[in-house]
Amino acid sequence: MKTPTYRSKMPERTVISISKLNRKVKQLIEGGFPPLWVEAELSNLSQPSSGHLYFTLKDDKAQVRCAMFKGRNRFLQFTPKAGERVMARVQVSLYENRGDFQLIVDRMEAAGEGALRQSFEQLKERLLQEGLFDAELKQELPTMPSHIVVITSSTGAVVHDILTVLERRFPLIRVTLIPVVVQGSLAAQQIADAIETANQLTEQVDAIIVGRGGGSLEDLWAFNEEVVARAIFHSDIPIVSAIGHEVDITIADYVADVRAPTPSAAAELLSPDQQEVSQWFASIEQQLARAMTERIQEEQHRTDWLRARLRHPGERLSEQSQRIDELELRLTQSARTTIKTAQLQLTGGIAALQQHNPAHHVARRSDQLQQLMLRLKRQMKNEISHHKTRLQNVTQNLDIVSPLATLSRGYSIVAQTENGELVRSHQQVKPGDKLTTRLAEGSLECTVNRSLPTQ
Repeated sequence: MKTPTYRSKMPERTVISISKLNRKVKQLIEGGFPPLWVEAELSNLSQPSSGHLYFTLKDDKAQVRCAMFKGRNRFLQFTPKAGERVMARVQVSLYENRGDFQLIVDRMEAAGEGALRQSFEQLKERLLQEGLFDAELKQELPTMPSHIVVITSSTGAVVHDILTVLERRFPLIRVTLIPVVVQGSLAAQQIADAIETANQLTEQVDAIIVGRGGGSLEDLWAFNEEVVARAIFHSDIPIVSAIGHEVDITIADYVADVRAPTPSAAAELLSPDQQEVSQWFASIEQQLARAMTERIQEEQHRTDWLRARLRHPGERLSEQSQRIDELELRLTQSARTTIKTAQLQLTGGIAALQQHNPAHHVARRSDQLQQLMLRLKRQMKNEISHHKTRLQNVTQNLDIVSPLATLSRGYSIVAQTENGELVRSHQQVKPGDKLTTRLAEGSLECTVNRSLPTQ
């Protein structure tokens, strides 16, 4: 019997190049790890002329080389320095040429600010879903507020900037400062409490400015707290946020009814221009003067119309005189009513202005209005005196042509008794006829004895 002979088969060798090996390892590594965030200390930082950043991220037990290419590092919000702790979003990879394990960084933040930014985005998204940013829920700002509450630090430049703008544009606006700390652990609750206090003031408040100067994300963090956001949302008074510089955006800005880029801009939004208000008062004054002139002209036309319709002077004189007196009284009463209404309006305006300092602006406006009233009254008196003089002249002219005036000088009017015709010739009568002679006072009944022709 033959013994079988066995042959051992050696596996075939698979030979690949180092470059292919590194490429396969790179593909395995990158496919096995999604992009992730790491926090570590920055070291061995270098930036060649290409613009890329090369550095090492390490902790107390290990380190790894990293690369951040030029297209991504231009979005950095800070200047990386060795020894700083950073948060980086990385893709695990392999540098094929040397077979070095490395991380490709596409985003990097300072460690503390990165945590704050993440918290900011989370709260922003949650409040957005709850509807705190909805535009239809925002309140409109008043066009001419009389009282503004400012919530900020009493020692910063914000209050000075706001008061400077209001003094220049409309100094009659009253400003109430509720001082708060705007940075630190106590700031958010103080700001929220101040908003609630402003809503509970017994005096009318037309708008609230919540603001502070510029700073880092950490400096402005009190305005990213949920308690502040909800206090702004539940305020019954319109709120303008004026936090930091124009590029600084906080949660408070999203919730506020209006966001202003700076505290000065907030004051601009809430204050009318006193030059425009002065022009408006001047326009009202012109309208009042024009209305009075038109009313006087209307009454003048009515007077002229009545004068043109006068009939026999003796019959209409007393009636027209009474009518003119009535028109004069009505005109005077109308003027007094108009003046009284204007005085009440002006007095009300002056009282409102006097409630808001500075008083010298109110006094100056009051003096101007008093002078206008004096001018108006003087003009009315002149017009009435002029009409009285014209009426007297018309009356005198009517008296001159009136037959009654002729009789008062000793003349008489002779008429036949039967038909009342005037006797102009001796041939119209004969002896025995009875005639009536009209005198200035009374009349005579006469009998004709004889009629004579003119000698």
